Amino acid sequence: MTNLLKPIFQFIFLLAAFPFIALLWVTPRTLKKSMFIGISQFISIFPGKTGSYFRNSFFNRTMTHCSNNGVIYFGTLFSDPDTEINDNVYIGPQCNIGKSIIGKNTLIASGVHILSGKNQHDFSDINVPIQQQGGEYKKISIGEDCWIGNTAVIMANIGDKAIVAAGSIVVNDIPEYAIVAGNPAKVIKMRNA
Repeated sequence: MTNLLKPIFQFIFLLAAFPFIALLWVTPRTLKKSMFIGISQFISIFPGKTGSYFRNSFFNRTMTHCSNNGVIYFGTLFSDPDTEINDNVYIGPQCNIGKSIIGKNTLIASGVHILSGKNQHDFSDINVPIQQQGGEYKKISIGEDCWIGNTAVIMANIGDKAIVAAGSIVVNDIPEYAIVAGNPAKVIKMRNA
């Protein structure tokens, strides 16, 4: 029964999200990213499973890729439409996600921040305000079947089947099967050892 109802719910929520999708389509290219961020903030406040269906419907049509069969919880914000969310991804409440690829079957706990790399702000010229110096935005890759613990901050790539402990700060790439913890995050154990 659930398998029959899910496509119907997805279609209903696609219809509900269509005005926001259309608004993004007609927005001039120079303002598109700002409009995407604004809509992402607005739709993040819809609670429960209905909110998740609504967000999936919107992001499925406006991101590089967003699977319809994951969960995006209340309060989660996306700052870049060049994001890919694959099948069966769970994103907990109050997350902030930048330019990234999230592999299938990955769990992201609440309060996780995925930055668009660790060089988003240049600060080498002390005579120019930091916000005017630019920076480099990198697409962060989180592998398949990973678990990212509460309030972790991710600034580097994470290999398949890795676990990042709650509160960890990932500044260097994490290998497959690694369990990491700390600030900066370091390998404490390998899952396949």
